[in-house]
Amino acid sequence: MQPQPPATALLRTLYSLRWFAVGGQSLTILWATHSFDMALPRWPLWGPVLMLAAFNVVVHLRLAHSRDAAPAEAFAHVLVDTAVLAWLVAWTGGIANPFASLFLLPIALTAMALPQAWAIAAALACVTGYMLAVNFGQPLPHLHDHFDLHLAGMAVNFFLSMALVSYFLLRLAAARDRREQELASLRERFVRNEGILALATHAASVAHELNTPLGTMTLLLDDLDTSAMGRDGAEDVATLRRLVDTCRDRVRSLADPADPAASTRVDIGRVLEHWQLVRPAIVLERSGNVDMHERVDRTIGHLLLALLNNAADASEGNGSTRVDLRLQIEDGVLDGAIRDYGTGFDAQAPFLPVLFRSGKPDGLGVGLALSHAAIEQLGGELDMEEADGGGARVHFRVPVGAGDSHRDTETMR
Repeated sequence: MQPQPPATALLRTLYSLRWFAVGGQSLTILWATHSFDMALPRWPLWGPVLMLAAFNVVVHLRLAHSRDAAPAEAFAHVLVDTAVLAWLVAWTGGIANPFASLFLLPIALTAMALPQAWAIAAALACVTGYMLAVNFGQPLPHLHDHFDLHLAGMAVNFFLSMALVSYFLLRLAAARDRREQELASLRERFVRNEGILALATHAASVAHELNTPLGTMTLLLDDLDTSAMGRDGAEDVATLRRLVDTCRDRVRSLADPADPAASTRVDIGRVLEHWQLVRPAIVLERSGNVDMHERVDRTIGHLLLALLNNAADASEGNGSTRVDLRLQIEDGVLDGAIRDYGTGFDAQAPFLPVLFRSGKPDGLGVGLALSHAAIEQLGGELDMEEADGGGARVHFRVPVGAGDSHRDTETMR
């Protein structure tokens, strides 16, 4: 759920408080007039309470709409509450009313939720209401006979104010913190996306430059006579031809997102075969129930390549040649784990919230940063943990058909 703006959160807080106020005021009037036989004016007290209840019904209809509130609207609500409170306090003893200190509550709430100018205006309105209630206050009948009642009212007011201020200030602070976290997350995502965009632009430029030499290498290999090279030479040439074909396909695929006819699904086995061809020194230990002919969204293939390359670099940086891969499909979700045998997390920066660091000593974390972007695009989740015996394990879960709705926004090529 997206965090609410402070003014909207204040509006909802005042709405909740207003129902407490209507209930508390009604009980207090009934208690004073029936239990203590105080000759309080009926309609000057019940009239504002009923008007406040009707106003809150209108506020309920207002809050049913998703439109955010402006500070001016929240300030207007504070004025209504302050005016009703000033009227009731003036008719029930003025400064002698033990609940007169409730004028501090709107000041505390607006100071947390509204800009400084509006908070100062709300404070001045509360001070004005308090002064009017003091100057025009009507003395309570028989107050001298009920001083203990006055003390009890002060005690009730203290605990009520403490409970309300604590609860609603904490609630407003939580809403503010959620909004700040959302803004921080958006800033981090913007920074990361800028880096990915720069990387994609650079990749497109490099692909354009490599296309011609790769085409020339393909022609030279096709024209090469391997009959005089022997068996070993012929096998080496065949390997070189496969490597060149793989590089050429990867370079050409950079333009695939712009081609509506380009396939958006790949075989997992073919992805792993191409990766193993490029990284022949790495021993890939596979496990899981995934059929190597399983076709998945192309972005999942990019995710696997980025994570496998990162794990291979981490293992090689620690003198190992092993990488473990587990792929499991359950209920339409691809559950995968890739474990390297590197040095583990950087001791000085074990976890970065957006750009994950790799386990290799000189790692820039680019592979994991791209993987994190791919996971977001697919609507999956990715996490990292230290592996038993050293190294790191990256675990991800993605719907196997997640990328179908994201064809036009794919960036992971």
